[in-house]
Amino acid sequence: MSEQILKEVLSLLDEVLSLDGRALAFAADTPLLGDLPELDSMAVIAVIQEIEARFGIEVPDDEVDGNSFATVGTVVEFVTRLSARQPG
Repeated sequence: MSEQILKEVLSLLDEVLSLDGRALAFAADTPLLGDLPELDSMAVIAVIQEIEARFGIEVPDDEVDGNSFATVGTVVEFVTRLSARQPG
């Protein structure tokens, strides 16, 4: 798992979900969807938009499912997988 992508994902989650620094202490196995009240369906959309902006990737609708947001680690894997597919 890329340490740089992990740090960026934690920062992104903290900002988008207004967690006031709490997300910066999350580990890869920290549960998110269903465990973190701030991460509801509308917040997932905001997180995806921020992933696209920060990482310069496009997130196809058919790539998005709850499993991608189950834990911090699954979000990092999601970003890593989509980044690897982008041209350039």
